[in-house]
Amino acid sequence: MKQLSILLAACIGSFLLGAFITSDEPQKPITSNIVDIASRVFGLEFSPAERDSMLDKLNNARKDYEVLRTIELPNNIAPALYFNPLPDGFTIPTGTSVCKASPLGKVSLPANRDELAFYTVAQLGELIRTKQISSVDLTQFFLNRLKTYNPKLHCVITMTDELALSQAKRADAELKAGKYRGPLHGIPYGAKDLLAKTGYKTTWGSVPYKDQTINSDATVIQKLEAAGAVLCAKMTLGELAMGDVWFGDMTRNPWKPETGSSGSSAGSASSVSAGLLPFAIGTETMGSIVSPSTICGTTGLRPTFGRVSRHGAMALSWSMDKIGPITRSVEDCALVFNAIYGPDGHDPTVIVAPFRYVPTASLKGMRIGYVRKGFESNYPNRDNDSLSLQVLRKLGAELVPFDLPTGVPANRISFLLGVEAAAAFDELTRSGRDDQMVRQLKNAWPNSFRASRFVPAVEYIQANRARTKLINEMAAQLKAAKLDVYVSPAYAGGNLTITNLTGHPCVVLPNGFNKQNLPTSITFMGQLFEEGKVLAVAKAYQDATDWHKKHPTLQ
Repeated sequence: MKQLSILLAACIGSFLLGAFITSDEPQKPITSNIVDIASRVFGLEFSPAERDSMLDKLNNARKDYEVLRTIELPNNIAPALYFNPLPDGFTIPTGTSVCKASPLGKVSLPANRDELAFYTVAQLGELIRTKQISSVDLTQFFLNRLKTYNPKLHCVITMTDELALSQAKRADAELKAGKYRGPLHGIPYGAKDLLAKTGYKTTWGSVPYKDQTINSDATVIQKLEAAGAVLCAKMTLGELAMGDVWFGDMTRNPWKPETGSSGSSAGSASSVSAGLLPFAIGTETMGSIVSPSTICGTTGLRPTFGRVSRHGAMALSWSMDKIGPITRSVEDCALVFNAIYGPDGHDPTVIVAPFRYVPTASLKGMRIGYVRKGFESNYPNRDNDSLSLQVLRKLGAELVPFDLPTGVPANRISFLLGVEAAAAFDELTRSGRDDQMVRQLKNAWPNSFRASRFVPAVEYIQANRARTKLINEMAAQLKAAKLDVYVSPAYAGGNLTITNLTGHPCVVLPNGFNKQNLPTSITFMGQLFEEGKVLAVAKAYQDATDWHKKHPTLQ
């Protein structure tokens, strides 16, 4: 065993070209023994003759790696291979986009201004449109709340006061001149600090990048500015988009501030839940909108992969990263998404498709699936989820048991995320600067990046081929079930992993409280590019409940 450990160490040091420690010493040649040990890492065995035959190619390949590592590849350069979530025979929707907001009725400025903290985007937008409050006053109100409660929640990395007030003044001047940009005109918001904004740091929540500036504006921020929204702060994220621990602290759950808000869109969910902002932008690769929204009791939209440009956003996984809004209501998600979706000429994965959102009060005649494996399992939120199904029945929906595809075990190919993340932060690993990161546990990024170096390229490609099979099987399941929408527990049943791999859209919203009096959630899922339908069904459910109107009390 000791000899195996020594040989494996030699394999790591020689075969991977000093992946983790740089050295000016010449590399020792790869030998047959090293190949023998290296092959055991990925479960293959070659004869002595086969190993000897490989040596020239392996030693030459290592020279290629040496040259490749001299090429500057910043995080914003994507691979030449682009992920496409479309299954065989899928037809991209066409036609005209429509985003029809629900009638608001009369919206009045409350006698107690503190109540504005929990108004929806739509309500605040109506107050601004009718000039009951100025954008400057509203912006100052939320800036004050951010400054008051951030020391307790640790949800902000950088305040953007000067920018916010200048944008608010512009919004007021435009409204006075008769130029109204729509429902986000003059509305304050926050952006997860992996989105670049000229003139401000973009830290990615990580120690090695805490002083980084990127002198460009992310497309999402550009689009929100065009819609008249006001950027008040860059929000915390778990370091390099994992969890809720960043270089300054742990972002807190407003319902229980001694605990974390989950992540990685930690600050976005925490701030909206606490009424520090009307909405914030988050991202999801494998649960980073669903999880903090669940913990903090917010409503979040994870769009279809390829709906929102990631230009100007930190890349974690080029084939899985998605950008979406975190808000207080489903309709607010629709209003924000309507401003940020669509191509920009920079992100080649963005697909042109209409967004059609028309709210409905009744679900009569709709076939809504429920993930059988999830709902029938024994999991913590089962009671609240069962009550959610009863609400859908009362609204007229026909509930149909739905089985997720089982031909490809999604958890066995989810290592794709780790491999792409290791490539995105290759230089961080090779330079040793990953030692600066806050979390150094076995399941933290530094260790994951290192371990991902041992995933063979062939296995990465094979996993992507299996992913194609999963995409097609998911499409077949949805087609056979003839569903408009389906619902799933936030975590139970495997839906979260599968749909992040297939790229399907998701709306997560609160559906009660657990025994610890903390929020719980349920997710509504739909076909690719059918965010509008998913949002309409989710809104009908949300309107029939009042969980989204509950909010924490901050001291």
